[in-house]
Amino acid sequence: MPPGPGGEALLTVAALCLERGGRELFRDLAFAVRPGQLVQIEGANGAGKTSLLRILAGLSRYGYSGSVARHCPLLYLGHLSAVKALLTPRENLAWHVAGESSYSRPQIDEALAKVGLYGYEDVPSHALSAGQHRRVNLARLYLSQCPLWLLDEPFTAIDKSGVAELELLLVEHVRRGGAVVLTSHQSLQVAYPVQILSLSEGLAA
Repeated sequence: MPPGPGGEALLTVAALCLERGGRELFRDLAFAVRPGQLVQIEGANGAGKTSLLRILAGLSRYGYSGSVARHCPLLYLGHLSAVKALLTPRENLAWHVAGESSYSRPQIDEALAKVGLYGYEDVPSHALSAGQHRRVNLARLYLSQCPLWLLDEPFTAIDKSGVAELELLLVEHVRRGGAVVLTSHQSLQVAYPVQILSLSEGLAA
């Protein structure tokens, strides 16, 4: 697929408003996410970026008004690693992807190798660093068949080479007809159009 959006929407949002603690975080957000889109949510600290992503993922059912319609399977990765300390990276990854499809041990190990965890497959996760925990979680992206990825601060605790590898993976996903919506404190350094979703201004090219 050429750069830019096209096809039926994977996600549609209308008149979305969120208030927390008596303070309005955002109001009347309306946008659609289509195949081929790479969207970065921007806003100041406390603007509601993580809250918005959780709403889009269907993890927050109360406290907001408006509508969110999801038209395809999605993968949500929060900013926490979601790694169980007593399990190995192989066991963690197998557990996370079990509900999506059936993956072989070589496929699991290949995904871990792609995020730099070759040789760590059987190490208890409590012995790994925060960055390695993050890589276990990100390995799910190499196995996911979901068209829509919602990623909350995916570059946290990842070194420079890991950031570059992840950016390439995101571009590959959208070029194949998927879509990505993410939050990040840094600008993406990719050879692909990035659309900005500003919580104060809406979706812009």
